[in-house]
Amino acid sequence: MMINEVLECFKKLYGGEGDIRSYFSPGRVNLIGEHTDYNGGHVFPCALTIGTYMAARRRDDRKLRFYSMNFKKVGVVESSLDDFSLGEEGNWTAYPKGVMWTFGEKKHPVLSGMDIVVYGNIPNGSGLSSSASLEVLTGVMLKDMFGYDDLTMVDLAKYGQYSENHYNHVNCGIMDQFAVAMGKKDNAIFLDTATLDYTYAPIRLDDAKIVIASSNKKRGLGSSAYNTRRSECETALAEIQKVRNIRSLGELTPAEFEEVKNAIKDPVRVKRAKHAVYENARTIEAVRDLQAGDIAAFGKLMNASHVSLRDDYEVTGKELDTLVEAAWACDGVIGSRMTGAGFGGCTVSIVKNDAVDRFIESVGKKYLETIGYAADFYVVSIGDGAHRLA
Repeated sequence: MMINEVLECFKKLYGGEGDIRSYFSPGRVNLIGEHTDYNGGHVFPCALTIGTYMAARRRDDRKLRFYSMNFKKVGVVESSLDDFSLGEEGNWTAYPKGVMWTFGEKKHPVLSGMDIVVYGNIPNGSGLSSSASLEVLTGVMLKDMFGYDDLTMVDLAKYGQYSENHYNHVNCGIMDQFAVAMGKKDNAIFLDTATLDYTYAPIRLDDAKIVIASSNKKRGLGSSAYNTRRSECETALAEIQKVRNIRSLGELTPAEFEEVKNAIKDPVRVKRAKHAVYENARTIEAVRDLQAGDIAAFGKLMNASHVSLRDDYEVTGKELDTLVEAAWACDGVIGSRMTGAGFGGCTVSIVKNDAVDRFIESVGKKYLETIGYAADFYVVSIGDGAHRLA
């Protein structure tokens, strides 16, 4: 089992004495509702059974020692609770350190140094939220280690978002951290990002599987067009607010948007806002379809979501479009779309059981021919949120 390897590595690096604890935090995939979370709309993510493992132990001083089994060449990174660099660490430790810093900012200080080993089986840069997984994992560990029982899992999701916004300088919404913290086996989370009201919706795929295709095109959110898209939506919202009393784009129905879109002074911003409004409506409709057992209708909305992300939000790119278009051409595919921020990363497809092998072969072949390097495929299951293991 994965965690046993992490514990073995921990003992080799730091010794096996004392109170060594272990934790797990999932990755997540968003089934529909993309770039709606920071626009006050709805999202529909689920936690996965792949994720990030951690072994940790408190120290008697203020030293921090981090080691990732995924970045062995980096080695043990030593730091201190007196040395927070606000995301300028230049390596992966900026994520757990950001959460430690956030705990201090939120009056839940980290009271002693720590020895930490992590290992993740989420593909790096894939758009399956390896960063949010590590953030919430660190939060669960700190809550447990220092006895902060007043903190809820929703609090830990908010701390992870705060850390990413203010320490790592990525203007992300709440969805990733919320899904990682609040995941439930065999359920997706129907989340209103404006209020954080949520319900669990069972995912009943009796004759189908969720298949993730990783484009293997790496993309860094902070340096990508992500922040630009968010700014464009904020400007469009401000323009609409001159003629309509709303707090977010997510409050508008498509019909209401059509009535006020002329208030937006730039055609590019019109497209950005249109995606946010229509994608929110698609997400609400998709959950109703799923609850009614209409997987085919759900799949059609996934496809429409990708078209909007490609044409109105312009965050797909050749790699993701190639994967999705190859999926659409494959028999047995119920729906397929990009997932995550875009600009690389992954697609999510719902594929009938008897077509999964054929899907992986045909989509993989088309992608290799078109792009020049291979995609990776993962048939995934829906799991629980972040928690202590032992």
